[in-house]
Parts: sequence; structure tokens; C-alpha cells
Amino acid sequence: MEKRMGHGGKYKPFPAVKLRDRQWPSRVITRAPIWCSSDLRDGNQALKVPMVVQQKIEMFEALVGCGFKEIEVGFPSASQTEYEFVRRLIEEDMIPSDVTIQVLVQAREDLIKKTVESLAGARRVIIHMYNSTSPAQRKIVFRKEKPEVIEMAVQGTKLVKEYAKKLQEQGTEVVFQYSPESFSATEPEFALEICEAVMAVWQPTPQQKMIINLPETVEVATPNVYADQVEWFCTHLVRRDCVIISVHTHNDRSCAVAAAELALLAGADRVEGTLFGNGERTGNCDIVTMALNMYTQGVEPELDFSNLEALRRVYERCTGMLVPPRQPYSGELVFTAFSGSHQDAIKKGLEARAGGPADASWEVAYLVMDPADVGRKYEGIIRVNSQSGKAGVAYLLEGCGIRMPKDMQREFGPIAGKQIDALGQEVTGEDIMLMFEAEYLSKAYIDKLSSFESSSHFDGCNCTAILKLNNESQTVMGHGNGPIDAFVNALRRAGTEVRVLDQAEHALGKGADASAIAYVKLQLPSGAVRWGSGIDPSIDKANVKAVISALNRG
Repeated sequence: MEKRMGHGGKYKPFPAVKLRDRQWPSRVITRAPIWCSSDLRDGNQALKVPMVVQQKIEMFEALVGCGFKEIEVGFPSASQTEYEFVRRLIEEDMIPSDVTIQVLVQAREDLIKKTVESLAGARRVIIHMYNSTSPAQRKIVFRKEKPEVIEMAVQGTKLVKEYAKKLQEQGTEVVFQYSPESFSATEPEFALEICEAVMAVWQPTPQQKMIINLPETVEVATPNVYADQVEWFCTHLVRRDCVIISVHTHNDRSCAVAAAELALLAGADRVEGTLFGNGERTGNCDIVTMALNMYTQGVEPELDFSNLEALRRVYERCTGMLVPPRQPYSGELVFTAFSGSHQDAIKKGLEARAGGPADASWEVAYLVMDPADVGRKYEGIIRVNSQSGKAGVAYLLEGCGIRMPKDMQREFGPIAGKQIDALGQEVTGEDIMLMFEAEYLSKAYIDKLSSFESSSHFDGCNCTAILKLNNESQTVMGHGNGPIDAFVNALRRAGTEVRVLDQAEHALGKGADASAIAYVKLQLPSGAVRWGSGIDPSIDKANVKAVISALNRG
């Protein structure tokens, strides 16, 4: 095969961080970070059609409902829509007292001035200023040397501090956040130098900390490299106790969640991300996934995703984006099994938990968490297509009230499988119920059994039945231990030699009007073995119909 891709020196491995005695590999996450949603800023600016004000308000309310205490609401200096949204949140008192809004601004005076103006009247705000620091940004985009880039950050910080005084005089608490944009592609030593220069201007204290955000603006290496960068930075920062270390990861290599998790192990305190990972290019850290990863490890994430379906609907309505069906935890199919062996294992796991304490340790094969915890129902977990087996078919039939014996499942599974395979698509419980009815319940009972009467005596049971055998009506009578035994003996007297090998029955529905369903395994005159099923308000007649069903199928 002709080689079509060859980097030919175009691409080189990202350099490793010189970090001796790294600590993060031996740590575990034991508590939730400070979460900051960037859906209304980073997520919004990545949309083909950005949200209008009303959509942003709906999304803001959904984020508050999830429990976010810090929400980046926009880039007020970028457009009038962004500015008006921030003003509306403040003027209409939409921001709960325990929620802090965050706004983004570049290190430019005109933009800083407008941004601060948009925040007038707010209780508590985070002003997030950034400038780019990576070699590519310095050399190619801005054409500045390191001292010039540092000066830009320092001057920007002075301007934020100056303009923020008016807000503080009016009673607004102001928290400053600085991001060396493209931190992940910046030399660690330079990232540290510029951040300490900014800190020297802002003068944070342990009581009034500032936030340093270390963005993985572009994911350029494996998550362990980013963790090394964060740990190196944390251990070399002089006044670490005066700073909240935040991370903002992107998904260019599909590792945004992993990078953020390892960054917490490396010393980060705070995570910025978005619902379902929406964001520039391939997206941001999916906070839903990261929070539920913690939840399934026994760590309280301090975010509420108990109604994930409703949250997904809000997200899709406001953004115009769709959550992929295989998105971890939130996708339509993530709690669904089509494979027969998976279905069987899930079914047994759920049955083992039935009736036990709700807080018992979760141990169900193929399900990392209880779907009910995020508002999903078990009925949708096991779905059936041509890859499924008898367990999935039986599970869906149980949803319709049919509880076949195990041996009958082995008979009906392949029968249903052939029909499903011919359809070439997923089928529902109703579809399989129709297959079951056609195979077992629609064998023209009236043509085969016109009437059945039985009476019990001290020495057994007598029965009289009118049957249509060989296209002729016949009255047969029999005696046995019970109605089924009597009926089988009546068939033998009429020349049809059969033998009952197994039998089961249960109620269909509840109350006085409930019917019964019976399952009978019969050995036919030919020696073949068939299952039959029958439904009737009378349990005796249901069993007799099941015998006729098995005969008809033979």
C-alpha cells in the first residue's frame, strides 16, 4: 500500500518537563475542585450561531440549578449582545447571592474599561484577563519578545486594578484572574516569570487570593505532560498560598477530562469547563463527565446531575448542538446493551440488587453507575437488535408482562432473532410482543378448542373438552390429577399421544380483571418438544390453551 502520510520532520514530540520526584502519580482525587462553567463564554463563542440573550438566560439558570458557584458569563467587550446579557443579569437581579459571575477580557485598556463598566452593581465578580505567552504566539502572531509580553501583562493588570477600584468603592467584591494563554505550549520558566510579575502588581494575600489559570489552550501532549507542567508550576511559585490554581483544558487529543483530572492530582484547585465538552475546535473539558467520574469513585462532586436528560434538552435547545449518543454518562446509548451476553449480565446484576438497600455497593457488570442516579430508567437500558440474544429478548418481554421460563427463552430467542435480523434494525418491547403473540398466542384457539369444563373430586379431576381435530369437532373426556393432566389424558384417548415436560404460570396485570398466562413444554406425538403459551381469565383454561398452542406449533 502506498504511504500517503509521512510527517517528514514536520512534527516533533513535545519536550518532557524536567521534574524530579513528581508527586501526582501517587495521589488520588478525594474532593471536588472549585468548578467554573465556561458554557456562556468559551462554549458560546464556539457555536456556529451564538446564543441570543434569552437562550443565555435559560442556560445560566440551568447552570445555577446544577450547583455551579462560578459561571463565566461572557466577553462583554466583544459585542453588544454580550454586554447587554451581563447588564441584564445584574440589573434584573438574576444572580443568586452565592454565585459569582466571571468575565473575560484581553490586556487592552479600551476593552478593560468597557468590561468593568458592564459589572457595575454586581455583588461579586471575577475579572479574567489574559494574554498569549507561547513561542508561536510571541514570534508569529504578536512579534514580541518575552520582556514585551511580560510588560503587556503587567500593564493590563495595573489597568484592571485601577478601573476595579470604582467597583470596589460601590461594594462589589472583585477577584482577579490571570491566564498565560497557551500555557501548555509555553516554556514553564517563562509562564512562571510572567505570572509572578502579574502577582507583584495585584498583590494577593492568603485572605484575598487571586486566580492563576493555566490553560491547555491547545492540547499538545499527553495528559501526564500537562500534569508535570502544573506540578512544576505549583512547586516553583513563590507565594503559592496567595493563589488559586485553575486549569482550563481543551480536547484536541481527546484527553481534556484526563488532563484536568491529572492536573488536580498535580496541585490545581479549580477547573473550568463546559457541559458535555462544548468548546473551540474539539471542545473543552466535559464537566459532566469529570464530575460523574468522581461520583462513581465515591467522591461528592458538589454538582447535581440527577436529571441529566432535562439538562441535555436545555443544552441542545440553547446551543443547537447535539450530545453524541455515546457521550459518557449523558449519551442516549451509554446505558444501553445490544450484545446478548452483556444483556444477560446486566439483567442478573439488576435482579441481584432488587429488594436490597438502595445504598448497597454498586456491582452490576457493564454499568459503571446506577442509571437512576442521573434520571435514567432501567426500561431503556437493554435494547434489542440483530446482535442481541435471548436475554435481551426476554428482558423486553418482561416489560410487557411476559416472564418466560428459562428453557422457553432458549426456544423463542432464535425465533425472534431471525425476525429481528431480517428487519435489520432495533426493535422495541412491543415489536417482540407481537412476535411472541404470533408464535404462541395466535394459533387459532377457537378452531382447536371450542370449550373446556373441568370438575375436581376427591379422587382427582374430570374434564370435558370440545376440540377440532383433523378438521372435525370431537368431544373428549379425561381424568387426571388436575385439569392439565386430565386434558392430556383426554387427548391420548382421542389418539394424540403427548406428554407434559414442564409448566409455569403467572398473573397478567392486577385486580379482579387480571388474566393468567401459562407456559407448557410438551413432547409431541412425533417425539419433538415444543413450548406453548395461553392466556385466559381462568388459570386452568390458560394451561389448556398452552397445551393446544404447543400442539399447533408442532
